[in-house]
Amino acid sequence: MPTIRAQGKTFECDTGANLRQVLLQNGIDVYNGKAAVINCHGLGTCGTCAVQVEGNVSDPSWRETTRLSLPPHQTNKQRRLACQTQVLGDLTVTKYDGFWGQGDRPVW
Repeated sequence: MPTIRAQGKTFECDTGANLRQVLLQNGIDVYNGKAAVINCHGLGTCGTCAVQVEGNVSDPSWRETTRLSLPPHQTNKQRRLACQTQVLGDLTVTKYDGFWGQGDRPVW
């Protein structure tokens, strides 16, 4: 079982689990501010669950790649949409500031 480290917590999940669902199930808020209310609920269209992921995860889908190529996101920041990411191995996840998590300061 992969181990995930996020927001000072460490927990396990099944291989292939959806990162957004795993984070939410473990009390990790993947949204900043009002994005907790105004989001696409995992459809991959809003971009508010963007996080930095270090570790083994699925390749980005066309939907994720497209959304992360649009402002305010920048492709050079190496963010992933938690809702479109499958956990394949141990991970460290970092959330950044900004409504879409597009900022430069870590929130957790």
